[in-house]
Amino acid sequence: MFDNLTDKLQRAFKNLRGQGTLSEENIGEALKEIRLALLEADVNFKVVKQLTDHIREKAVGQEVLTALSPTEQVIKIMRDELVEILGKDTAKLRLASQPPTIILMAGLQGSGKTTSSGKLAAWLKKGGHRPMLVSVDVYRPAARQQLKIVAEAIKSNIYEGQVAAEGAGTAEVERLAKEARREAVMNGCDVLIVDTAGRLHIDDQLMAEMQLLKKLLNPQEILFVADAMTGQDAVRSADEFHKALGITGVLLTKMDGDARGGAALSIRNVTGQPIKFIGVGEKYDALEPFHPDRIVSRILGMGDILSLIEKAEENVDKQKSQDFAVKALSGDGFSLGDFREQLRQVRKMGSLQSIMGMMPKIGPFAQMQNMADKVDEKEFHRVEAIINSMTQHERDHHEVINGSRRKRIARGSGTSVQEVNQLLRQYVQMKKMFKDLGRGGSSKMMRRMMGMKF
Repeated sequence: MFDNLTDKLQRAFKNLRGQGTLSEENIGEALKEIRLALLEADVNFKVVKQLTDHIREKAVGQEVLTALSPTEQVIKIMRDELVEILGKDTAKLRLASQPPTIILMAGLQGSGKTTSSGKLAAWLKKGGHRPMLVSVDVYRPAARQQLKIVAEAIKSNIYEGQVAAEGAGTAEVERLAKEARREAVMNGCDVLIVDTAGRLHIDDQLMAEMQLLKKLLNPQEILFVADAMTGQDAVRSADEFHKALGITGVLLTKMDGDARGGAALSIRNVTGQPIKFIGVGEKYDALEPFHPDRIVSRILGMGDILSLIEKAEENVDKQKSQDFAVKALSGDGFSLGDFREQLRQVRKMGSLQSIMGMMPKIGPFAQMQNMADKVDEKEFHRVEAIINSMTQHERDHHEVINGSRRKRIARGSGTSVQEVNQLLRQYVQMKKMFKDLGRGGSSKMMRRMMGMKF
């Protein structure tokens, strides 16, 4: 997320280092690079102009802080301006005073409305709500079946209804919507998420149908679902939907694959409506509230430690981690079974690349993302397969694993004896390191770490 933009901005900031003060000349050179980086990231040109004008005005004006270096001054000013552009506060969902809350999902075909509807339902369930899903897309083949599959996967309520085999149109859409609202009330569901039909392009029929649904349901939220990978096309579509419909917020999908960030940095400024959620993966739990300040920190290479902590709290079993730490630091150490459990805990948080993407890209962390990119995620699966092929006794007492046992474990895990040997060597090294740390031998542990390849 934002990788290309972050790298280019870091280069622009680097060129300011070594300057004693900020002047029209050196700030001008830095702004040229910042402007180019933003435009190449597909940020709307009006947003780029507004941002760079404000940075220039504040950087050479009275607001410069003498306690900061020129680089720090520009980064601080840019951070404040980006937060202003994205919205200072996290925009929360509007809830109805009298349930159910109605959320209308709008957008073009292929933007990810159906999957996002399911992700939003899963997110609401986690927050203690009881959502119901309904698809009013009576045109696209299997659209309603797709939502049913999503609802079953996340164990959410869904209203299926019946649609005439022929002649399905706006009248059927209206009937489905009315029935779904009634069903939500009868089943005690406090949120109704309405997955609407999309088109390959905006047309009068689409907008007329959306306006009908808005009038009929009086929704608390009209969320425009946009594919972040489409950049300024997503921004233009959001603007047209807002002018015709009055959207209340945006849900950006595929943010995990968007290294540029143009849509995220433009859409609020153009539409005036906040980004409320971002999709950061294919799984149904890969939906996050949009925190402007945290996103800005990531764009500027400062990382997103708060989100990393929240992800760990959500996915990592605290008691298991504490038990592992006690074992690891004790004289007996931890078993291969304990090691496997910790690998599973880490994998629950997502890919190593996504975890490292939340770490700062400055100071001692600068090269960690590059290191993570070189790690083969399949290695974790191989390690787990090898441990799974061991007996419980072998996991608890690795020293009994002789040559014949290693061959059996390799066959059972679909790996080689060399890979089994490598895992056992690394496991023994880790046990020694943790034991040293438990005894206070941190310097010895660091020396051993430097020699490890795992």
